[in-house]
Amino acid sequence: MTEKKKHIHMEIADEPQSAPESGQTAEANTVPGVSLEEHAALQQAYEESQAKAKEYFDGWQRERADFSNYKRRVDRDNQMLSQNITGELIKKYLMVQDDLDRAMKLRPAELEGTPWANGIELVQRKFQNILDQEGIKRIPAETEEFNPSRHEAITYEDSPEHSSGQIIGVVQEGYTLGERVLRPARVRVAR
Repeated sequence: MTEKKKHIHMEIADEPQSAPESGQTAEANTVPGVSLEEHAALQQAYEESQAKAKEYFDGWQRERADFSNYKRRVDRDNQMLSQNITGELIKKYLMVQDDLDRAMKLRPAELEGTPWANGIELVQRKFQNILDQEGIKRIPAETEEFNPSRHEAITYEDSPEHSSGQIIGVVQEGYTLGERVLRPARVRVAR
C-alpha cells in the first residue's frame, strides 16, 4: 500500500465504534448535529412520504385493474361486433343456400351424373363449407319440439302421427351463429 492509503486506513481503524447502551437517551441515538426536533420533523416527513407512496401505489393498482377491465370489455365488444357483422352478411346469403338445397332436392333423375348437375352439387357443398368455417350451424328442427326462440311456426296442423307441439316438417331451414339465432327455422307444427 502507498503511504497515503495506509494513513487513511489507519485513521478509519482508529475511530471508536460505539454502540448505544440501553440506558442512553433518545438524543444519543440521533445523528450527531441533528436536534431532536429536527429528527422528529424528518421522521414525520418520512412517514408522510411513505403514506403518499402507498396511496399512489394503491391508485396505480386500481387504474391498472380498471384498464385491464376496459381492455377485456373492448375485446368482448369487438368480438360481438365482428360476430354481428358476419351474421348480418351471412343472413343475406342464406337465401342462396336455400335455393341450392331446393335445386339439389328437385333435380331431375335424367340429369343425375351429368357435369352440370355435378357442378351444382359442388357449388352447394362449397357454400356449405363456407358456412361451416364461419361457425354457422343449421337448427336441427326435424328432431326438436317446437321452441319459439329457435322456430317460427308457419302452420299448426292436425297429425295423428305426431304429438302436440312436435314439428311435422321444415319449410325453411334455420341457422345459428354460436348461441345467436340468425334465422329461425320455419316449421309446420302438430296441434
